[in-house]
Amino acid sequence: MSYSDKTYSEKRDFIRMTISVPLNAKLSAAGGVIEGECRNLSGGGMLVITSENLPVGTELDAEVSSGHGHSPTFRARMRVARNVPQDSGDYELGLETLNMLD
Repeated sequence: MSYSDKTYSEKRDFIRMTISVPLNAKLSAAGGVIEGECRNLSGGGMLVITSENLPVGTELDAEVSSGHGHSPTFRARMRVARNVPQDSGDYELGLETLNMLD
């Protein structure tokens, strides 16, 4: 089956893992720190919920750990690709992975 024959939901380059773990991130430009919850994670990015209203294009260094103390911690330079305000007053951010950090 070729790529164009796949159904839309199968066209992603990376599989998404549904998770619910704390997110800590340092803003690249301003140096501030934000916290939130990572809802899903893939090789191409992550979906997070946060109280911070970050503009599309904002870069940050994100860190996500398992919550159970397992290693390694996921660390990556990310860029806000999508920002959707939620009824709760929080923001759903789609973050694109730019590169992995050590």
